[in-house]
Amino acid sequence: MKGVLLVNLGSPESPTAKAVKPYLDEFLMDERVIDVNKVLRNIIVRGIILQTRPRKSAKAYAKIWWDEGSPLIVLSERFAEKLKSHTDMPVALGMRYGTMTIKNAWQALKDKGVDEVLLVPLYPHYAMSSYETVVVKTM
Repeated sequence: MKGVLLVNLGSPESPTAKAVKPYLDEFLMDERVIDVNKVLRNIIVRGIILQTRPRKSAKAYAKIWWDEGSPLIVLSERFAEKLKSHTDMPVALGMRYGTMTIKNAWQALKDKGVDEVLLVPLYPHYAMSSYETVVVKTM
């Protein structure tokens, strides 16, 4: 059976520094996001960026956060629900970064008997740091 796996960027669990830090760590440690060797990326991300950026980013997230949660997550879920109403194929939504994982979405499809997946990264263009990282992660 065929199914659809929608994937978007992801979001921290909440607009707090505690939730933003692991999200930023996963995102910025991706070699396709910061394209330098792992040692230098580790120094830049964990030694510099993660020391101050989570607090600043949390404030920015708080300004745009909706009552229902992260706007990106909420809108992606709405899109997935709309797609479900227009197809007989099972549809699952995963995020490249954060706790709403691709792995869990993939498993949800497998649990419904899906053995062939149409992967749909929800990005408007091809970029190594967005589309490519989703394709690599799902292989």
